[in-house]
Order: sequence, then C-alpha cells, then structure tokens
Amino acid sequence: MFSSIGMPGLILILVIALVVFGPSKLPEIGKAFGSSLREFKNATKDIVSDESTSTKSDHSKE
Repeated sequence: MFSSIGMPGLILILVIALVVFGPSKLPEIGKAFGSSLREFKNATKDIVSDESTSTKSDHSKE
C-alpha cells in the first residue's frame, strides 16, 4: 500500500497532517484510525466465517 507512495511522499503527508491538525490532535486521530481499522478487520472476519459456515452447512444437507 505505502510502497507506491514512497518515503518522501509519506513524510510529506505526515508533515501536512501535523500542520493541519496540530501535535495535540495527532495521537487522537491515530487512535481513532487504529480502532476503526480493528473493527473493520473483525467485521470482515465475521463475514468470512459466516459464509464458510453457511457453505459447510449447505454441503452437508446434500
């Protein structure tokens, strides 16, 4: 994901975020982003496990 941006681009994005949001808001934004990403990963795991469970039950009925 970040390989196409490159290190200079990533540093530029971080500097812009620091200027726009300020140093006191960055930890809060990072924490919110991390928890959102964690919730998204858990939701996708649940969806995949629900699909695999329903697929197994469909095959056992045949």
